[in-house]
Amino acid sequence: MGGIAAFFRLVGAARVFARHDALVPEEFREQIPFAARLGARVLRLTTFGGTSGGRLGERFTAALGELGPSYVKLGQFLATRPDIVGKALAGDLTALQDRMPPFPQAEAKAMVAAELGKPADALFDAFSEPVAAASIAQVHRARVKGRADEVAVKVLRPDIEGRFQRDLEAFYLAARFAERFAPAARRLRPVAFVDTLAASVREEMDLRLEASAAAELAERTRGDAGFRVPRIEWELTAKRVLTSEWIDALPLRDPAALKAAGHDPARLATLVIQHFLTQALRDGFFHADMHQGNLFVDPAGNLVAVDFGIMGRLDPLMRRFMADVLYGFLQRDYRAIAEAHFAVGIVAADRSVDAFAQALRAVGERVFGRPASEISMARLLQQLFEITDMFGMEMQPQLVWLQKTMVVVEGVARDLDPEHNIWEASRPVVERWMKATLSPETRLREAAEGLGDFGRTLQGIFSHAAQAAASLTQSGVRLHPDSAALIAEEEVRRTSHVRWAIWLGALALAVIALRFVL
Repeated sequence: MGGIAAFFRLVGAARVFARHDALVPEEFREQIPFAARLGARVLRLTTFGGTSGGRLGERFTAALGELGPSYVKLGQFLATRPDIVGKALAGDLTALQDRMPPFPQAEAKAMVAAELGKPADALFDAFSEPVAAASIAQVHRARVKGRADEVAVKVLRPDIEGRFQRDLEAFYLAARFAERFAPAARRLRPVAFVDTLAASVREEMDLRLEASAAAELAERTRGDAGFRVPRIEWELTAKRVLTSEWIDALPLRDPAALKAAGHDPARLATLVIQHFLTQALRDGFFHADMHQGNLFVDPAGNLVAVDFGIMGRLDPLMRRFMADVLYGFLQRDYRAIAEAHFAVGIVAADRSVDAFAQALRAVGERVFGRPASEISMARLLQQLFEITDMFGMEMQPQLVWLQKTMVVVEGVARDLDPEHNIWEASRPVVERWMKATLSPETRLREAAEGLGDFGRTLQGIFSHAAQAAASLTQSGVRLHPDSAALIAEEEVRRTSHVRWAIWLGALALAVIALRFVL
């Protein structure tokens, strides 16, 4: 029954797209099979008030907006994938950011009461009409009872979980149709794309997870000049309600207003790039939805991030890989970039390092010597992944999120400063992280942590051996006294060897460190 309902919802959505001439667009009509063109024509004849004016991106965006929150979220997700939809369409889809109509204040207050256990009027002295509305939630400005400071109260849309679940069934059906009947679409893996969207949406609809992400990012970036995260009000936060510090700030989407307020857009563009890279490289935990609607500037000139529903993580190996790749391009050292790929096992070991370095040169050399405004780091990473795919690359989900965020962040920086030099902004962050990672102190700390892990492993082995011996004894199995003595002597001898190995290893590391220092 669910499949039938999903099919009819999909037909309904197709009619909306057809009415806006976005189902089988006029621009691509000659490239589409006749049967698909005929079906779209029939659907359009069954609709009223259709339009074919404007660019494809504008028509597609209008259709998504009409279909509601789930489709708006789909559009926002597609906006981060210019590799799938093209740069022009991705740019038009950014109009969907924070442009949803709000739901009534009374419904928001009812949600607050249900989630926090008290009426909104008992918790807040003031609770405004919606000040921002997005696909999943909207924000109200409020003042906590008995306090002078103001807070932002984020409230989920009513029945958003159920609506998303129903629409996701239709998305999956469309994705399966595409994989089965459109061979050209298979390489884009539409079902996997919907999987990623579904996982992202599930996390975004539990505001406790968003609050936790905000608190973690605030802790990691506490000492970073020029960047801040609003404080979370935990006692006023639940699954469907999130309360945080209110920030009086200007949105980053209006460079003219920022300049009128005395802020330098070029400086802000550099801050956006550098703080994103710092979070990704140093912490392995970054805001993965850094579009203009989620970034503000306070009166002191600090970059303020909001909306932490989508976060990215990079493990230490991927962070080192990312730094090696960026540093390699900065130095035009293609052999080093190739070796970085092989070192982490992303490229099949039976491929040629030299051949891969040659292919990388074709990616890198085409951008050097061109004006900074024409060099796209995000595009470079996309081409890098395309080349790597030719060499048997196994794509890492961590890197997909990284590339998506890089596309968005680079777009934000270029909107602020069209001549912004992404590479020069990146260089100090990458070089600082490389120096910190390769320093003798870091190597010694990592070695000490490794030795600690080694010691804990040995302790675990000895503990298991003791437990086994005790188990044998309890089972009635006895060891001959001479055997027990020999085992004890061997244990002492082996433990002594382990101690000597640890001390010798530490001494060797100290000598290496001194060589680096001297």
